[in-house]
Amino acid sequence: MRRREKFVIAAALLSIGLFIVENVPLDFRYLAVGLFGVISYLVSAWALADDLQKLEWLTIVPFPPLYAVAVSLFYFLLPSNLVTKVFVLALFGLGMYGLFLTSNIFSVAKERTIQLLHAAHAIGLLFTLLTSLLFTNTIFSLRWPFFLIFIAIGLVHFPLILTSLWSIGLEKVIRREILGLTSLLTLLIMELGLVLSFYPLSVWNSALLIMTFLYIGLGILHNFLRGRLFSKTITEYSLVAGFMAIVFIILFPLK
Repeated sequence: MRRREKFVIAAALLSIGLFIVENVPLDFRYLAVGLFGVISYLVSAWALADDLQKLEWLTIVPFPPLYAVAVSLFYFLLPSNLVTKVFVLALFGLGMYGLFLTSNIFSVAKERTIQLLHAAHAIGLLFTLLTSLLFTNTIFSLRWPFFLIFIAIGLVHFPLILTSLWSIGLEKVIRREILGLTSLLTLLIMELGLVLSFYPLSVWNSALLIMTFLYIGLGILHNFLRGRLFSKTITEYSLVAGFMAIVFIILFPLK
């Protein structure tokens, strides 16, 4: 079976799984989401198994399941409108297929340079930000105590950031530098989430601010790992950070 055929089948199976999870009784939905996450990992491993090395079971395979779990949790928050949910289900399937293609490029590119790698990095960053947004939106929607928000944000962002930073070099090991930078950015995002848990911002505003911070952090670190962190690059991201600060001031209800 060709890879693209496996990706289509895997995306279709996970879309069906998402539909089933949505129709599970409310008392069992979080258990169903956990089971869906495990199934998503197994299906992703089957779809991507052709070129996987041992390390990539931790750096490549987890990315599609993280996206699947993020969407399944967010799916519960949508209004019970059939058209909306069918539309999201279709987007989910297309997104999974795109993630499988992106993950496959990362797996293949470790052995040779391919032209699609730059596009794969861009798509990978897009899905990293989207997954962060959906996870963070769900976490803040649950109205947990601040310490649980702090921990949950760290748990979902560490693997996202690790995968994103590792994908720049696609090395056979995870260097200490990658682990250190991942831990640092994760900690900063956790602290931002902790601060936002005390502010009366809307859930979407808090999630968007964290996603923007993640975009800035990953953008700077990606350029650093590529050896392209020039003063112009820092200025560009500083402007984005300044704009984020202005938006925060405008949105802060006690300004």
